[in-house]
Formats: sequence, structure tokens, C-alpha cells
Amino acid sequence: MSKQIPIERGTATPAHASSKLYLQVLVAITLGVAVGVCFPSLGLQLEPLGQAFVKLVKMIIAPVVFTTVVVGIASMGDMKKVGRVGLKALVWFEVMTTLALLIGLVVVNVVRPGVGVDASAASLGGDLPGVGEAARKLTFVDFFLHTIPDTVVGAFANGDMLQVLLFSVLFGFALARMGEDAAPVLTFIERTSHALFGVVGLIMNFAPLGAFGAMAFTVSKYGLSSLTSLFWLMACVYVTCLLFVLVVLGTVMASMGLSITRFIYYIRNELLVVLGTSSSEAALPHLMQRLEQLGCSKPVVGLVVPTGYSFNLDGTSIYLTMAAVFLAQATHTPLSLGDQITLLLLLMVTSKGAAAVTGGGFITLAATLSAMHTLPVSSLTLLLGVDRFMSEARALTNLVGNGVATLVVSRWEGELDVDRARAIMAGTPDSYTESRQPRDFSNLTESAPD
Repeated sequence: MSKQIPIERGTATPAHASSKLYLQVLVAITLGVAVGVCFPSLGLQLEPLGQAFVKLVKMIIAPVVFTTVVVGIASMGDMKKVGRVGLKALVWFEVMTTLALLIGLVVVNVVRPGVGVDASAASLGGDLPGVGEAARKLTFVDFFLHTIPDTVVGAFANGDMLQVLLFSVLFGFALARMGEDAAPVLTFIERTSHALFGVVGLIMNFAPLGAFGAMAFTVSKYGLSSLTSLFWLMACVYVTCLLFVLVVLGTVMASMGLSITRFIYYIRNELLVVLGTSSSEAALPHLMQRLEQLGCSKPVVGLVVPTGYSFNLDGTSIYLTMAAVFLAQATHTPLSLGDQITLLLLLMVTSKGAAAVTGGGFITLAATLSAMHTLPVSSLTLLLGVDRFMSEARALTNLVGNGVATLVVSRWEGELDVDRARAIMAGTPDSYTESRQPRDFSNLTESAPD
């Protein structure tokens, strides 16, 4: 049995700095909406600000995931634990996403937001350019093969999270088996990890600018008037996502002795970045750091968070069932109980690939409609005007869901100090704060069992 090295806990972000960023992003989003409404031509020109910020964050995701996962696994010692953590995470992901799909299906059948839209399938035209082809390629086999990179360099160059995660796990396993010979490499990667999180901190300073540009462009391009005709669908998606977070995830947090509202406030900066950019990836590196500061171990954070971005899309799951049934209602396409069960089963598979393609939620919905042969893929044109606005609800829910999943798995592993986490969420971490120093791997003298 190999020696287990203790995982350090990071110091919490200073309260004044956190509040300052929170206010800056909030003001930036408000100004972005104002510019989009009052000066739409200017708002369209501000798109590069949002794109630049998201690209800056995506630039750092692959190395952050790599260093976090490698150090976590290599220092964990017990390789059986890695498999146990991964299995627990996948089980949790499947339970939560299935529950989200069911909740979305129930709500859309009760509220029936598509009734009254009166859009005939024949009037919607043909297949959407590019969407149908992308949807037909979104199969389980293709998704599985997609997780294996052609080259390691290619995985990092493309920034594909699952590919980077696969290589990181294998590399961490290899280092764990090397014993004390791996100590210099682990020390170097650990110090590199600290430097990378320093880069994340620098990038987050540009979050207000990115949120301002992204929000101004969105409102300018689609306009607030585009929300009117599909208001009920948007309202249903947002309310359902909110209830899922507060009731379902809130119950889970309460069972651990934690508060979902305090957790939401704790990650408020990350949520505002997601709200402004409509990209949950924009907050991934900082979310990982915040969860470690909260008390989750580096191995659990490194395994659960990146994997959750592909397999634990609670908000996307809610959107998918609601949007599909909405289109059936709007086009007067009858869906029997059997059809809806088929829809649910299909979405349980196709929703897992939503993060593997650009415009994941929209493409996944197209793939599901193509597989059902009941609803025309062309009916998606009804959602084009408001899909961008609903993506915020999806991304915010996905972010909170992945954070809660990490806390749950950490608690299952007996590695979460609930009292410490509760104190940090309440803003009184003094008695629990430990210094974040590079670890000494010189005492790594035993290797993992074969």
C-alpha cells in the first residue's frame, strides 16, 4: 500500500477583492444591456471583448486541468481510490441529469408553453444549414472515440477537456507507480499549478470587460423584442432551473449540513462571469480553485469538475426536454406517453455529448429530433431568437450542479470538513485557513500497488 500525501488547502480569496469583482461584473452586465438597447450598432461592434475574455480563459483550462489532476492522482497513493471517486461521480451525474430531464418533462407538460404559438411544420422550411449534419454525427460511438486524442499535443492544442483529462489521468497513474523517482516531477508540476492559478487571477481582472462586451452584443443582435413571442418557454426554463437548484440541489446540500444559498453567494463571482459570457467554461479554472479553498481535495476536484462539464449538465438536461416538447406543442405534433419516454431515453444518451460540440445544447436537441423521426429538425428555427438567452440559465445551473457534485463526492470520500466549509461560506474562515505552500514530495518513497 502506498503512502498517502496530505492535500493542502488553499486560502480563501480576500473578501474585499471578491466583493469588488462582483460589483464590477454586475455593473458591466447592466451597462452592456443598456448599450445593447440604446446603441445596438455599437453593441454589435463590442463582440470581440466577450470573445477575447472567453478565449483567455479557455487558453488556461487545459494546463490547469492537467496539473490539478496529475498532482491529485499521483499524490493520492491508492489507485483504487481514483476509480472509486470516478465511479461515484459518474453515478451521481447520471442520477442528477436523469432527474433534471424528468423535471423538465413534467413542467413543460403541465404549463404547456408551446400551445398558442401555431407554427405548422410545413411552414418552417428545410433543415437548418450545418445543424442537421452536425447532429447526425453526434452518436455515442463518435463521442467515445472523440475522448481519445490523435496526439497528446493535439489534445492541448484543441483544448478538448475530456481528451486532456484522459491523458492527465494516465500520466498521474504513471507517476504514482514511479514512487520516489517521481518526486522532482511532482514538485515541478505543483509549482506550475500555483503559477497557472496566478494567471487565472490575472485573467479574472478582465471579467467585467468581457461581460460588458458579450452582453452588449447579445442584446444588440437579438433584441429584447425577440423574447416576447417565446416568453413563456424562457420563463419556464428559468423558473425550472431555479427550482432545481434551490429545491433539488438545496435538499442535497441540506443533507450535508450546508446551505445552497450560501454556496451560491460563495461562488457569486463565477456565476456572474457565466451570466455575462454565457459560457460555463469561462468560470471553470476559478471554480476549481474555489472548491479547493472550500475544503474539497485536489484529486476530487480534478476528477469531478472537468468530467462534470461533459456528463453533469443539469441545466442543459432541463432545457432539452422542455424545448423538445415545446416544439411539439408549437407545431401541433402529438407526442404520446411512449413518444415522451422514447424522448427521455434518447436524451439520457445524447445529452452526455452536449459539451463535445460547439453550440452543444442546440446541436444535441437537433440530434435527438433526428433520431426520433417525429418532430422536424427544421422546427428548431422557432428557438433561434431566444436560444442564446436561455443558454445563461443552462450554464448557471450546470455550474452550480458541478460545484454541488464535487462537494457530494468529497463528503462520500470522508474528505470534506463540513464545519470548515460552512465557516468559509459564512465568511468566517479565520480558524480554518491554512497556508498554501508547494508540497514537498521528497518523502514519496512507496509506489502504488501493481
